Amino acid sequence: MAKSKPQFGRGSGKRHPVDVHVGGRVKQRRKLLGMTQTDLGDAIGLTFQQVQKYERGVNRIGASRLLALTQALDVSIDYFFEDMPSEVAAISPVTKGRGKAKKLPMDELDPMVKRETLELVRAYYKIEDADVRKGVYQLTKAMGAAGV
Repeated sequence: MAKSKPQFGRGSGKRHPVDVHVGGRVKQRRKLLGMTQTDLGDAIGLTFQQVQKYERGVNRIGASRLLALTQALDVSIDYFFEDMPSEVAAISPVTKGRGKAKKLPMDELDPMVKRETLELVRAYYKIEDADVRKGVYQLTKAMGAAGV
Protein backbone atom coordinates (compact mmCIF):
# COMPACT_ATOMS: atom_id res chain seq x y z
CA MET A 1 0.00 0.00 0.00
CA ALA A 2 1.45 3.37 -1.04
CA LYS A 3 1.72 6.16 1.48
CA SER A 4 -0.55 9.10 0.75
CA LYS A 5 1.22 12.40 0.28
CA PRO A 6 0.30 15.02 2.90
CA GLN A 7 -2.08 17.72 1.71
CA PHE A 8 -0.02 20.51 3.31
CA GLY A 9 3.38 20.79 4.94
CA ARG A 10 6.59 18.83 4.44
CA GLY A 11 6.81 17.00 1.19
CA SER A 12 3.61 18.45 -0.22
CA GLY A 13 5.04 21.61 -1.75
CA LYS A 14 2.00 23.51 -0.45
CA ARG A 15 1.78 26.09 2.31
CA HIS A 16 -0.99 25.56 4.85
CA PRO A 17 -3.49 28.46 4.70
CA VAL A 18 -3.40 28.84 8.50
CA ASP A 19 0.40 29.21 8.39
CA VAL A 20 0.05 31.77 5.59
CA HIS A 21 -2.51 33.73 7.63
CA VAL A 22 -0.42 33.69 10.82
CA GLY A 23 2.68 34.69 8.86
CA GLY A 24 0.78 37.55 7.28
CA ARG A 25 -0.23 38.79 10.72
CA VAL A 26 3.43 38.64 11.85
CA LYS A 27 4.41 40.74 8.83
CA GLN A 28 1.54 43.19 9.34
CA ARG A 29 2.43 43.80 12.99
CA ARG A 30 6.17 44.03 12.27
CA LYS A 31 5.56 46.68 9.62
CA LEU A 32 3.10 48.55 11.87
CA LEU A 33 5.88 48.81 14.47
CA GLY A 34 8.40 49.96 11.85
CA MET A 35 10.61 46.90 12.34
CA THR A 36 12.67 45.25 9.64
CA GLN A 37 12.86 41.47 9.30
CA THR A 38 16.41 41.74 10.68
CA ASP A 39 15.14 43.70 13.73
CA LEU A 40 12.52 41.05 14.45
CA GLY A 41 14.98 38.23 13.83
CA ASP A 42 17.46 39.78 16.27
CA ALA A 43 14.70 40.14 18.88
CA ILE A 44 13.79 36.44 18.73
CA GLY A 45 17.15 34.91 17.83
CA LEU A 46 16.62 34.19 14.13
CA THR A 47 17.99 35.34 10.80
CA PHE A 48 15.94 37.62 8.59
CA GLN A 49 15.61 34.71 6.15
CA GLN A 50 13.84 32.62 8.80
CA VAL A 51 11.51 35.53 9.63
CA GLN A 52 10.82 35.85 5.91
CA LYS A 53 9.88 32.14 5.71
CA TYR A 54 7.53 32.53 8.68
CA GLU A 55 5.89 35.60 7.15
CA ARG A 56 5.28 33.81 3.86
CA GLY A 57 3.91 30.72 5.61
CA VAL A 58 6.65 28.52 4.17
CA ASN A 59 7.69 27.40 7.66
CA ARG A 60 5.31 26.76 10.52
CA ILE A 61 5.74 28.68 13.74
CA GLY A 62 6.12 26.47 16.82
CA ALA A 63 4.55 27.32 20.16
CA SER A 64 7.74 28.60 21.82
CA ARG A 65 8.55 30.77 18.79
CA LEU A 66 4.98 32.08 18.72
CA LEU A 67 5.36 33.11 22.36
CA ALA A 68 8.63 34.91 21.52
CA LEU A 69 6.85 36.70 18.67
CA THR A 70 4.07 37.88 21.01
CA GLN A 71 6.69 39.43 23.25
CA ALA A 72 8.75 41.00 20.46
CA LEU A 73 5.66 42.37 18.68
CA ASP A 74 3.79 43.31 21.88
CA VAL A 75 0.61 41.40 21.06
CA SER A 76 -1.35 38.53 22.56
CA ILE A 77 -1.33 35.13 20.88
CA ASP A 78 -4.89 35.58 19.66
CA TYR A 79 -3.69 38.51 17.53
CA PHE A 80 -2.15 36.05 15.06
CA PHE A 81 -5.47 34.29 14.53
CA GLU A 82 -7.77 37.31 14.41
CA ASP A 83 -9.54 38.07 11.13
CA MET A 84 -8.89 34.54 9.87
CA PRO A 85 -11.43 33.74 7.17
CA SER A 86 -13.82 30.97 8.22
CA GLU A 87 -12.85 28.89 5.19
CA VAL A 88 -9.20 28.95 6.35
CA ALA A 89 -10.13 28.05 9.93
CA ALA A 90 -12.27 25.20 8.57
CA ILE A 91 -9.16 23.64 6.99
CA SER A 92 -7.69 23.06 10.44
CA PRO A 93 -7.38 19.36 11.26
CA VAL A 94 -9.41 19.97 14.43
CA THR A 95 -12.43 21.28 12.53
CA LYS A 96 -12.02 19.24 9.35
CA GLY A 97 -15.00 16.98 8.85
CA ARG A 98 -16.99 18.65 11.60
CA GLY A 99 -18.61 21.31 9.48
CA LYS A 100 -18.54 24.79 10.91
CA ALA A 101 -15.50 25.83 12.96
CA LYS A 102 -16.14 26.13 16.69
CA LYS A 103 -16.05 29.53 18.35
CA LEU A 104 -12.71 30.11 20.04
CA PRO A 105 -12.72 30.85 23.78
CA MET A 106 -10.88 34.14 23.07
CA ASP A 107 -14.09 35.43 21.45
CA GLU A 108 -15.82 35.22 24.82
CA LEU A 109 -13.22 37.13 26.84
CA ASP A 110 -13.74 40.42 28.60
CA PRO A 111 -13.41 43.27 26.05
CA MET A 112 -10.75 44.86 28.26
CA VAL A 113 -8.23 42.19 27.22
CA LYS A 114 -8.88 42.45 23.49
CA ARG A 115 -6.33 44.04 21.15
CA GLU A 116 -8.98 46.34 19.67
CA THR A 117 -9.67 47.86 23.09
CA LEU A 118 -5.99 48.40 23.76
CA GLU A 119 -5.47 50.09 20.40
CA LEU A 120 -8.53 52.29 20.95
CA VAL A 121 -7.28 53.42 24.38
CA ARG A 122 -3.79 54.12 23.02
CA ALA A 123 -5.21 56.18 20.15
CA TYR A 124 -7.51 58.04 22.54
CA TYR A 125 -4.65 59.09 24.80
CA LYS A 126 -2.60 60.27 21.82
CA ILE A 127 -5.18 63.03 21.32
CA GLU A 128 -3.37 65.98 22.89
CA ASP A 129 -6.25 68.47 23.02
CA ALA A 130 -8.29 67.71 26.16
CA ASP A 131 -11.48 69.20 24.67
CA VAL A 132 -11.21 67.06 21.54
CA ARG A 133 -10.47 63.99 23.66
CA LYS A 134 -13.56 64.71 25.78
CA GLY A 135 -15.66 65.12 22.62
CA VAL A 136 -14.48 61.75 21.30
CA TYR A 137 -15.32 60.20 24.67
CA GLN A 138 -18.83 61.67 24.70
CA LEU A 139 -19.47 60.68 21.07
CA THR A 140 -18.32 57.10 21.71
CA LYS A 141 -20.41 56.85 24.87
CA ALA A 142 -23.52 58.20 23.08
CA MET A 143 -23.08 55.81 20.13
CA GLY A 144 -22.66 52.87 22.51
CA ALA A 145 -25.81 53.82 24.42
CA ALA A 146 -27.73 54.13 21.14
CA GLY A 147 -26.48 50.73 19.99
CA VAL A 148 -25.05 52.18 16.78
